[in-house]
Amino acid sequence: MMPIGSLEAGPRGTIADVAGVTVGHCTLAQGAVQTGVTVIRPHDGDVYRDKVPAAACVINGFGKSVGLVQVEELGVIETPVALTNTFGVGTIANAQIRAAIASNPRIGRDDPSVNPLVFECNDGYLNDMQALAIHEAHYMSALDACSADFECGAVGAGRGMSCFELKGGIGSASRVVRINEHVYTTGALVLANFGRLPQLIVAGEAVGRTLQTGANARPEQGSIIMLIATDAPLDARQLRRLAMRSAAGLARTGSVYGHGSGDIALAFTTAYTVPHDSDYIAMPPLVSDARLDPLFQAAADGIEHAILDALFSAETVAGREGHRRISLKDALRTRP
Repeated sequence: MMPIGSLEAGPRGTIADVAGVTVGHCTLAQGAVQTGVTVIRPHDGDVYRDKVPAAACVINGFGKSVGLVQVEELGVIETPVALTNTFGVGTIANAQIRAAIASNPRIGRDDPSVNPLVFECNDGYLNDMQALAIHEAHYMSALDACSADFECGAVGAGRGMSCFELKGGIGSASRVVRINEHVYTTGALVLANFGRLPQLIVAGEAVGRTLQTGANARPEQGSIIMLIATDAPLDARQLRRLAMRSAAGLARTGSVYGHGSGDIALAFTTAYTVPHDSDYIAMPPLVSDARLDPLFQAAADGIEHAILDALFSAETVAGREGHRRISLKDALRTRP
């Protein structure tokens, strides 16, 4: 794959280049069931006790996520972030609540309730969503599997996803930026499940127009979830500005944010936490708004790269009723 942008990547080239961030998958791949769960932990502690500054941006709101209202209001996340299919959202939210209660037995009694945070995409072309195959144990399995080293492609929540009528899924990237004497890392992770094949652009080349895949064009019913992590000290207002720049990276791949696509971004920082029990928040000096442009570039380049990483990492998958999504690599091999 051609380089994306001018910024250098971190050593892993994934969201885990932001120190403390880990990712885990649970993949279900058997016959008509092609789905799963992916979990992103912002740090290895108890996120309910040490909340993480965050903000979300809804680019196109055709989605069924849980937890966005409180993130917008309070500017923090208090569980790991979970990704799954549309019909698995409620189950995974319950699993997040149970996990938080197990670590904090006074939740919902003496302590406030917990805000589960689950994002979804519709993987119904390859996966039989009516089977309701996602169980709470799958969340725990993905949570336990969280590591700085993780797979991308048709794994976890990305198992049944389609992107530009090819095989989509999980993709990730990272970028390193310098603001005066400070060096910061920004990482991206996407659940890519959107787009029509003729729209696909790879590193500026209109690749989709040249591909012959036998894809069956249908109205867009996909989505993309875009996560941005950074170690730069930002507040929730600035993080929302960072999340908005994911739309630039998404557009570069050819997306027009179609009617049936839920395009949602979340950005968080690991530079500090918000203690659950403290009367005050110890915040480091924040990056000035006038110095945010390198981070904006990192977000846009990272999201573009992560989407292409999902496409190049995925393998061809067959699923429900014989439906099949060919991988981009296989499609390119047969390109005229």
